[in-house]
Amino acid sequence: MRRYREVLALPGMAALLGVSLLARAAITADVLALTMYVVLGLGMSYAAAGGVAAALTAGVALGGPLLGRMIDRRGLRTVLVATVVVQVVFWLSVPILPYATLLGAAFVAGLLMVPAQAVTRQAIAAMTTAGHRRAAFALESVQGELSYIVGPAVVIVGAAETSPSVVAWGVGAAIAAGGAGIAVLDPPLRAEGEAAAGAAGRPPRRAWLGTGIVAVLTMAFGATTLLSGVDLAIVATLREAGQVSWAAVVVAVFGVASVAGGLIYGMLPRPLPTWLLLGLLGLVTIPAGLAHDWPWLCAAVVGAGLLTAPTLSTVADAVSRLAPAGVRGEATGLQSSAQSAGFALGSPLVGVAIDASAPAGGFAAAGLAALAAALTGCLLSRRASRTWSPLSDPRRVAVPDREPHRVDAHAPR
Repeated sequence: MRRYREVLALPGMAALLGVSLLARAAITADVLALTMYVVLGLGMSYAAAGGVAAALTAGVALGGPLLGRMIDRRGLRTVLVATVVVQVVFWLSVPILPYATLLGAAFVAGLLMVPAQAVTRQAIAAMTTAGHRRAAFALESVQGELSYIVGPAVVIVGAAETSPSVVAWGVGAAIAAGGAGIAVLDPPLRAEGEAAAGAAGRPPRRAWLGTGIVAVLTMAFGATTLLSGVDLAIVATLREAGQVSWAAVVVAVFGVASVAGGLIYGMLPRPLPTWLLLGLLGLVTIPAGLAHDWPWLCAAVVGAGLLTAPTLSTVADAVSRLAPAGVRGEATGLQSSAQSAGFALGSPLVGVAIDASAPAGGFAAAGLAALAAALTGCLLSRRASRTWSPLSDPRRVAVPDREPHRVDAHAPR
């Protein structure tokens, strides 16, 4: 725990993680809030609610790299202020918008969503040294798990006690407050030694968006495909057993196990390759389909939970190391887009497997998708290692005259 105390003692780190958690918890619940508003507030079908959710998700996936590029060029506060204003206008307008207008507005809101997750990852890369970075990213992944546990639960309770419109306003207020808080903190996005990289200008995309980054993005996509699919497989398994009401308990056990796994991984003396963690995650997910009631399913998802946060933290760490400082915003935006795409694909992929076989087939499909991404990532990483040279290292392109003897410190895995 000493390493975590040292990370949290860094100037501004504890405040950043706290404010970012507020924004991320609200962002994880935004789709649920809109779904409940369309179904309960407008009295429309779940299919109609799914259309709004899809529009918001598509906007988030497309907006990640764009917002990251804007941060690289215009600075953090400019982007945060613009996105906060958009979120305030959108969420205040939700209760008065007709459905057709809500569809388009949801897409724009997703496109200009407050980039709390991406900014937190950039700031961690800038604020920490190599000795503390893995522990810091482990805390960031734990923060993500907590947001998924807290955000949807608060929305459900709020909808039961108030109304869908009030819940929508509350979600928007939390997103805006989190974004404004990060803007006030204005965390550094480049380390002191990386300032010269930003001043030197952006390196060409072909110099940094190579095989190594593609490998990491592929594994980010595979990880969230598994996570999205597992949620659906849990519900399908318990529905078949007549125990759907216990799904929240199983998901909570999964989340707590992930938090524990992230904290344990951050204290290990050496990191593990992303492809290995993702491959193990896929392997331990497949047998979960053998469980046929909620107590056994709780036990079955513990293994996957323990590997979830470590896998996500190594993805974030790898992106921060492989991307030059001048384009780190765009790179973290691409990571967010890859993960959003995985979340969008996981449920329909697993749904097809469940319809074609049984709930156990859902766990198998999710695990095999992760294994395929891990294998692809491993092969691409090894190819990147074979073709890497000091002259082609993206950080050397960004900082051509600075410390050439250190360019091999983090060669792609």
